[in-house]
Amino acid sequence: MLKRLIRITNDLKLKHKLLISYVLVVMIPVLIIGLAVTSYFRQQALDNAIGQTIINVDKIKSQTATMLRVPTDISNMLMFNTDLKEIVNRRYKSVVELTSAYLAYKDFQEYRRLYREVAGIRFYSTNPTLINNLEFIPVNERTKESYWYKEALKTTSIGWFYIPGNEDNPVHRLSLVRKVPFAEYKTEGVLMIVINQEELNGLLRQEQFETLITDEQGYVVAAKNTELVGKTLDELDFGVDLQSQPKGTIEADFQGEPSNIVIDELGPGSSFNKLKVISVFATKNIVKDANQISQIGMIFITLVLVIALLLVYIISFLTSNRLLRLSKHLNKLALGDLNVTSRIDGNDEIGQLSRQFNYMVKSINELMTQVVETTEQNNRLEIAQKEIKLKMMASQINPHFLFNALESIRMKAHIKGEAEIANIVRLLGKLMRKSLEIGSGKTTFRAELEMVRSYLEIQKFRYGDRLAFEIHLDPMVEKMYIPPLIIQPIVENAIVHGLENKEGQVQVHIHICMKDGMVRVKVKDDGAGITPERLAEVMRFVSGPEEEEKSRIGMRNVHQRLTLTYGDNSGLQINSMYGEGTEVSFTLPAGGNQHV
Repeated sequence: MLKRLIRITNDLKLKHKLLISYVLVVMIPVLIIGLAVTSYFRQQALDNAIGQTIINVDKIKSQTATMLRVPTDISNMLMFNTDLKEIVNRRYKSVVELTSAYLAYKDFQEYRRLYREVAGIRFYSTNPTLINNLEFIPVNERTKESYWYKEALKTTSIGWFYIPGNEDNPVHRLSLVRKVPFAEYKTEGVLMIVINQEELNGLLRQEQFETLITDEQGYVVAAKNTELVGKTLDELDFGVDLQSQPKGTIEADFQGEPSNIVIDELGPGSSFNKLKVISVFATKNIVKDANQISQIGMIFITLVLVIALLLVYIISFLTSNRLLRLSKHLNKLALGDLNVTSRIDGNDEIGQLSRQFNYMVKSINELMTQVVETTEQNNRLEIAQKEIKLKMMASQINPHFLFNALESIRMKAHIKGEAEIANIVRLLGKLMRKSLEIGSGKTTFRAELEMVRSYLEIQKFRYGDRLAFEIHLDPMVEKMYIPPLIIQPIVENAIVHGLENKEGQVQVHIHICMKDGMVRVKVKDDGAGITPERLAEVMRFVSGPEEEEKSRIGMRNVHQRLTLTYGDNSGLQINSMYGEGTEVSFTLPAGGNQHV
């Protein structure tokens, strides 16, 4: 799939690539970001409006609860009012007697005068001798069948209801209803305290959005728009059943417009039912400013993108045209026209290609004139190479000449009775021959130690009694293969740094044995030793990536060859005590060394 996409891309013209890249990389992402930002601003405006509405609803709940506390307190006092108990339970024999009792009882009027929250107080009684004076009302069949009356008789707790009203009961307001039992008379009645509608509506008048308070039956008991008081939620066409909706925020169509509705509940103290506070705001009114800003932004972004698209098209057209002219010059050159000249101006990459093209044509013409000279130089070079080969063949005689010369010296010394010198010359010749024969292949422990022994004999001739050595080779490992020149540099290092820095005799011990399936090689001397600081420096140089002191090239070479061949665990281990000597050791896996 990827290869196919690359092939299709390569087949497109440059201007088409630029235009497609601009649309995919710039235009589409910018439009998507613009839409996302617009949506973000819109949602932020809605969230802010919802948050503010929730705060306002909480404020209304608090204010309403404070207002309803007044009729609640009045009802608590009237529950135990003896005058009230007396007037509603007395059996009156005449209208005059009843009128006198009504005129004597002033509590209802006094409460209404003192508290502006109260519009009126009524008491519904089953006493048949009472007459309706809009304060004391005998219960009739219509009242008994009313919802609020039935609910009030169920408990002595407070209930809050919108009283629709009729000819005998013209209330049309939110009212407190409460059963008042009279145990002495075995009777009961219902107290009603009518709330002042103006005071209740005044709580909602300053709200920014349409706000309602409803009772449990869905009647609007207060509203910012006072015309809605007395209507039910079903009549207001919210599109959803708000009466059954729990507390929270929902989206619905109110009067045909998408709106957000915040719903909360208010349960006044000691009441057995609750009121609902509903705040509604049209979504379009909230997001209008955000939408306007977003539209202006999108128009500006679209205009910028269109202008940029036009510029990209112009630049791509000019670039393609110049490349096409350069392509025609290349075709002429491919057909053999070496006099073609490109005249494309500009200092950009295409202009540089044009100048490089002219320089290439010039260089080709110059190279064509140099063909003969180059051919002659090649011939002379071939002759010189043949002469070098002859000299290299002749130089191969030199090692044989050196060995022959050493053998002649040894024989001359032997004839003259210089047996020690003759032996040393023989060892030197043997050591050099072995070094030249080894090359980059493998050797055995036995062959390696023969070179070491020759080297030690030569050094003993030099230092005399100051040098003593001992070599121990386990017969089990003497025919095992190892890389050449592994032990000799270690022995040389022991002599150079151990013997030359110490007076008196220095002993060098070489011990090679098989143990636990591993070949252990140890070279130990009792020479000058190394200080801990110097030992750390030596180990760092030997194990480091670069050689810093030429005097340790042998040790570093040995360490690297061991680790590369056998792994990091087979590298050199150096232990030294200053003034007592040095021990260099390494371990090789026996399974990785084949026998001869």
